[in-house]
Amino acid sequence: MQSLDELLTECEALHGHMCPGQLLGARMEMLGCASIGINDPKGADRKKLIVWVEIDRCMADAISASTGARLGKRSLKYVDYGKVAATFLNTETKDAVRVVALESSRSLADKRHPELTSKSDRQFRTYHEACDDELFKTQKVTVKYGDYDVPGRPRSRVECTRCGEGVNDGRETSGSDESETLCRACAIGGYYELQH
Repeated sequence: MQSLDELLTECEALHGHMCPGQLLGARMEMLGCASIGINDPKGADRKKLIVWVEIDRCMADAISASTGARLGKRSLKYVDYGKVAATFLNTETKDAVRVVALESSRSLADKRHPELTSKSDRQFRTYHEACDDELFKTQKVTVKYGDYDVPGRPRSRVECTRCGEGVNDGRETSGSDESETLCRACAIGGYYELQH
């Protein structure tokens, strides 16, 4: 397992700068992987690890950099909960743990280092020196995922009846007419609107 300082160097390279969120993400990764028996997430254990991140912020980049998990490899999953949290799954043992950053870690930084004028500096120093229990809540969990969620080649591909675009891995849905196969955007609306 890499040291925290080695992980932070990789996090900074991926993310473009170092910040408290990067440090928190690297610490989450170390705790999460250790809790499920993953010792070498980028090497020998790389095919055993799937990680779900719950926010699209600095912490997510740190977890990706320190684990080697990637969206494109389907070993990194994004669930938009807006929480500084991540779930780590060992696919071989089925052990899973969800690690959540405690809200109290922010105030801990203010209490522990009031002499530092910069909030970022207070957080960075505290997140570096605090013990895991001061920063995180860790919960053993069971993760619901199926064949369509595992890394590897797509298991299926269908064409949306309305827009004609391809849909991979069971992400399609049926329209009001059961003979219709729809992508989610056509079925319930998308994040975009076509310009006519």
